[in-house]
Amino acid sequence: MSARRFLVLFLSALTVLRLIYCAQLELSPDEAYYFQWSEHLAPSYFSKGPGIALAMWLSTHLFGVSEFGVRVFSPLLALGTSLLLAALARRLYSEPAAVWTVLLINCTPIFNAGSLVMTIDPLSIFFWAAALYTFWLALEKSPAFFAWWPLTGALIGCGFLAKYTNAMQLLSIVLLLALTPKYRAELRRPGFAALLATFALFTIPVLVWNAQHDWITLRHLGERGGLSDGPRFRPGEFFIYLGLHFGVYSPLIFGAMCVALPWSWKKARVHFKPRFLLAFTLPLFALYFTLALKRAGEPNWTAPAAISLAILTVACWQERAAAGAAASFPRPSPPAAGTGPVPLQPAASGGKWAHTFAIVALAFGGAMSVLTVDAEMLRRAGIPLSYDLDPSARIRGWRTAAEAVETLRQKFEAEHGQPVFLIANKYGTAAGLAFYLQDKRREAPGHPPVYCPMSAVPENQFYFWPRYDALVSYADQARDLLPALDSAPRLALTSALSTLETPGTPEQETERRRQFLIALKAAAPQLPIDENFTESMGYSPFLGRTALYITDRGEERPAASLLREFARSEMIACIDFTRRGLPLRQLRVFACYDYRQPEL
Repeated sequence: MSARRFLVLFLSALTVLRLIYCAQLELSPDEAYYFQWSEHLAPSYFSKGPGIALAMWLSTHLFGVSEFGVRVFSPLLALGTSLLLAALARRLYSEPAAVWTVLLINCTPIFNAGSLVMTIDPLSIFFWAAALYTFWLALEKSPAFFAWWPLTGALIGCGFLAKYTNAMQLLSIVLLLALTPKYRAELRRPGFAALLATFALFTIPVLVWNAQHDWITLRHLGERGGLSDGPRFRPGEFFIYLGLHFGVYSPLIFGAMCVALPWSWKKARVHFKPRFLLAFTLPLFALYFTLALKRAGEPNWTAPAAISLAILTVACWQERAAAGAAASFPRPSPPAAGTGPVPLQPAASGGKWAHTFAIVALAFGGAMSVLTVDAEMLRRAGIPLSYDLDPSARIRGWRTAAEAVETLRQKFEAEHGQPVFLIANKYGTAAGLAFYLQDKRREAPGHPPVYCPMSAVPENQFYFWPRYDALVSYADQARDLLPALDSAPRLALTSALSTLETPGTPEQETERRRQFLIALKAAAPQLPIDENFTESMGYSPFLGRTALYITDRGEERPAASLLREFARSEMIACIDFTRRGLPLRQLRVFACYDYRQPEL
């Protein structure tokens, strides 16, 4: 079987298996959270660009709202990334290099997990690989201008809309061109300018949204990277971060990558191909490992850099295998005196050790990948692995948890004779429960099924959606009521509405608001209106209501900030969820009574 045919069959079978398996797993909290983004499309979001929301909006409109509908693009993006890597490795080195690169990346636990769950990483890595490939094609045509230049800018821009890390490719491109005399002039040619201009177009939605929201994303990214902590030096955090990489890439594969780095550095001094790949590897690793001297980050932050490092690793170990084989090429032994010719001596192991190591590393990485996404295999075999040590625990038990919360809500409402609304302790818990609730019970259009506790400053995307502590505008209510009113009250309310927009003295504006409220109360007496209180010009539909607060943090009581919003609270349930006799998750539910009007 030819190498290319093997690659096609391998990737086809693997993609089919991933498409089948991804539909069997419950959504992780992050996936459910991003799905809620897709229900509130916006130019950008609190922590990310709109890429993941747009992808999920498209997939769920094509395949329905389900685990498969949310995730279907993830295995397909993994397939696309593998094909792009194969094409680049083939173009730079050889067909065997393409096969080994695809095998390496698909035996890496972090890549396998990303091929089953739909987060920002599958999009980021795919567009990183695509831009890497088209940029190489652009350089092949240098110094002529080809569409590969603006296409590279567009692909980096698409990646940027999914994950801001992808903008680091611009730094890699500048460094590569500046350090390579042959291509240094490209920095002044139209191709590079077209690349930058095309990329800039993709930043507009993010910049406009952030300008309208006090650049909240910059502050959030600074806090996540530890930049707001002040000058600190914690070498222990660096080694924690390094250890996490050995874990998520598998020890042998990441060890092979570490061996390939100094080899690549030495080769890059005189050869352009390793320099090209290293330029898209080192800056990202250097950035996040430098930040790790203050605080260990997430190992997936460096994942795009592993794309080019995978090809470098294969090239390095192929050279070692070839060198070992050449060194052990059978040579004739010198004939003993007085004897005839002597047969060749048996070949030494030579390059076999490198080949054996590669096979063992891939097999071990593949086994780790399987256990990472389905650690239940160990439990089925009788090994009682704690769910606290199981990364896949995040994608288990949310449907059962939502059913338990729904049953508890129905029972509580039947006992107290009034509907309640739901609040969860954090965005992941809120989103995970919301996706699996049968009765979403949205309080109003655009409201999430489960709220997060409100804060004075943005902490997640829930801050920007309709909130339970927000006031409903009396003016908006009036506009909604107008079509259903009789002529006389409609004319009176229309006239009162129009006066609100007429400038005047503070005393005149206060009187106009009071007259408007009087007209609105006459048209809709059911609304809680005090015509003498004209400052807020709105009301809270949650005033006096009860909320069920759900937490998975083992809290003895809700946070003080939440308690201030209600008259009193009490724990009404502590629900333990187990699988195979082992504790998986615990939810505590508090009834928070008599919601109070937010302070203005």
